[in-house]
Amino acid sequence: MTISSFFIRASRAFHGYPFAPQLLLLGTISGGGVVAYAESQSDVGSPLIDSNQNEIKKKKVLVLGTGWAGTSFLKHVDASHYDVQVVSPRNYFAFTPLLPSVTCGTVEARSIVEPVRNIIKKRSGEIKYYEAECIKIDAANKNVHLRANTDNPLIGTPDFSLEYDYLIVAIGAQVNTFNTPGVKENCHFLKEVEDAQKIRTSVIDCFETAVLPGLSEEERRRNLHFVIVGGGPTGVEFAAELHDYFQEDLVKLYPMVKDLVKITLIQAGDHILNMFDERISNFAETKFQRDGIDVQTGCRVVSVSDKEIKVKVKSKGEVCSVPHGLVVWSTGVGTRPVVRDFMEQIGQANRRVLVTDEWLRVKGCDDVYAIGDCATIDQRKIMEDIVAIFAAADTDNSGTLTVAEFRDVVDDIIIRYPQVENYLKSKHLQDVTDLLKDSEGNDRKEVNIEEFKLALSLVDSQRKSLPATAQVAAQQGTYLSNCFNRREQCEAIPEGPRRFRGSGQHYFLPFRYKHFGQFAPLGGEEAAAELPGDWVSTGHSTQWLWYSVYASKQVSWRTRVLVVSDWTRKFIFGRDSSRI
Repeated sequence: MTISSFFIRASRAFHGYPFAPQLLLLGTISGGGVVAYAESQSDVGSPLIDSNQNEIKKKKVLVLGTGWAGTSFLKHVDASHYDVQVVSPRNYFAFTPLLPSVTCGTVEARSIVEPVRNIIKKRSGEIKYYEAECIKIDAANKNVHLRANTDNPLIGTPDFSLEYDYLIVAIGAQVNTFNTPGVKENCHFLKEVEDAQKIRTSVIDCFETAVLPGLSEEERRRNLHFVIVGGGPTGVEFAAELHDYFQEDLVKLYPMVKDLVKITLIQAGDHILNMFDERISNFAETKFQRDGIDVQTGCRVVSVSDKEIKVKVKSKGEVCSVPHGLVVWSTGVGTRPVVRDFMEQIGQANRRVLVTDEWLRVKGCDDVYAIGDCATIDQRKIMEDIVAIFAAADTDNSGTLTVAEFRDVVDDIIIRYPQVENYLKSKHLQDVTDLLKDSEGNDRKEVNIEEFKLALSLVDSQRKSLPATAQVAAQQGTYLSNCFNRREQCEAIPEGPRRFRGSGQHYFLPFRYKHFGQFAPLGGEEAAAELPGDWVSTGHSTQWLWYSVYASKQVSWRTRVLVVSDWTRKFIFGRDSSRI
């Protein structure tokens, strides 16, 4: 056999083996390089075969955002089944619950961030990442317009677009200023890592300015008056961190102004931490009073200037001016402009926030999902389907519903409408069939449609919206990735509840949030915790529980080690006050 005939036969064998091109392509991808393969056709008579003809085209999944929701989705999705692309203007994931610690140097900024590429490289299949910002979602054409997040003057700011089959909107929310004059120009926010770094620098600037010669005592007091607007977890934790920073470190470095420092926490509601148990709220207020932190509740900020903040006291109706050196605004979140534009496209212009169904699918857009702070779940009312539920349960078409017939659909009702279970708990009812009892609490053998409507008429009052927290966002990302991973399986064998309007079952179980508790660090190595089962814990032991939980929840071993080492460094050497 000649050498030329050997290569001709080898070439034919290579073309006749359908998996060879795919193996070559996978090898080059795993090696991290780019390989161009071309072969001249030495045998004119051999047919030209497309190497991709046997490869099933994967659906394109485009993820917008690398926050808690987006990262949770990326960590659990099986990328071997989809062509997954992720876009975000920041190329890292940040452990946002520790941002208040970054503001005072308790934890370094780089200790709580993990590069996105480190996260996605560990997944099965390939996930592509682009550092860019979403400027428009074109739902009609299933296209997203993006702008590269680069400072390279040679490249400029190129715009490009990506198509999708499924879009995951997880771009979070922006700070809500409530259109208060002067907030954007004169306040610090605490939403991103960059915000925490700016606050850290500004705190030191306030102290360095206050010790300059030639200033009056009034000017020194103004520079050292730190005002936090918002009595939620972020505002409270920052106030506690700032107090510890001053008491444990800065008082040693700036002893000449130690009696001029003041921390004020302004809250529009009647209590701080009003989303926590009342016992925790009271404990926090008592501790702050003991620490000398001025908590002003029932006050609404009217305007903010570079030197003072105007506050209206609800009880008196008076507006007073408060001089300040630094203001941190932490009063909730609002919808980003790109999401607002998308909402107008799909008929949600009158909504405050992007609305999804219980499967996290955007209402009015079947192939778009929204998770995290940018969206809220609109739980369907049971009264909207009450007639259909009655008809489905009335199997003998008698026009009345027996307890036995009702029991046949109870499981589907509880899964589809979680407010039913909430209502039973609020009324201390043991069984859902107790709803069918008459007004005197007596059992009824059967009920008609009007009696059935009356029995369930108050259930929808227990519909609850989920808070915009990292815990909710992470669970939504995990849930949605599981749905994507099992899409084919569940389309063949649905696992969801019965469709009361229509036939068959829903493909998936609806999303159900499971609350694992929440913490509120209060400074002085004390914390408060609200735990499942109506448990409340406060004090030093709770602070150590906070340490262990937050260390274990880090996204990687790298950040886990860095955070623990930062805590250790703080205990041994104190916080670093360098202005870098």
